[in-house]
Amino acid sequence: MSPELQVVMTNVRKRFGPRLVLDGISLTIDAGQTVALIGPSGAGKSTLLRCINGLNSFDEGEIRVGSHTLLPNRNHHACPGARQVRRLFGMIFQDFQLFPHLTALENITEAPRCVLGLSKADARSRAMALLDRVGLADRATAYPQELSGGQKQRVAIARAMAMEPRGLLCDEITSALDPELKGEVLNVLEDLKRDGLTLVIVTHEIGFARRAADRVLMLADGRVIEDGPPSQVFDAPQTPRTRQFLGQMVI
Repeated sequence: MSPELQVVMTNVRKRFGPRLVLDGISLTIDAGQTVALIGPSGAGKSTLLRCINGLNSFDEGEIRVGSHTLLPNRNHHACPGARQVRRLFGMIFQDFQLFPHLTALENITEAPRCVLGLSKADARSRAMALLDRVGLADRATAYPQELSGGQKQRVAIARAMAMEPRGLLCDEITSALDPELKGEVLNVLEDLKRDGLTLVIVTHEIGFARRAADRVLMLADGRVIEDGPPSQVFDAPQTPRTRQFLGQMVI
């Protein structure tokens, strides 16, 4: 285990107005782990990811990602530590967030050229290798509106990987896709897991979590109420709230 890649959250609280969204979250995610975050809507799953990545500030506690520390009530958009965190962990969103005026290839080469300073040729070579890896080498010149939802999400994964992160934070990235397209995206994530990337995935895909996750966290009311391997959480949950939630899911 490399402490450089460890995520440590200590007593993190986050409010949106009067609503307490994260209520004293303390957890450690080790390098190379695949962690599935499950729980009802409004439990704080997406907010937790956004706090780790510095996209949301928080009110109390501390978040350490490797040697970088995020502190409460800071403008993390301008914080050098948060920028370094985003180099370590890419984030992929439910709604893809591709640039509509750029081709798949251009979407992937933009950040390596502008942020990493890669030459046009080097950025293109990296992007084409990633498109090939996600099965879209033949769609390099397509614009987002010409791609299916599953293809857009695979381009989004390739775009995140172009920055050579050590891990990915995935926020319900298959929830808008039909079953066949979900499979395309989940297969890519399983391939990245084999590379040893740290993956933290908000998901309602219980079958995928059971198969691919090393660890499952159940969030409810802003707290982690269950934490264990998939076999324990899914087959022998410890709390009534987890049993109620899983009883409503198709497993």
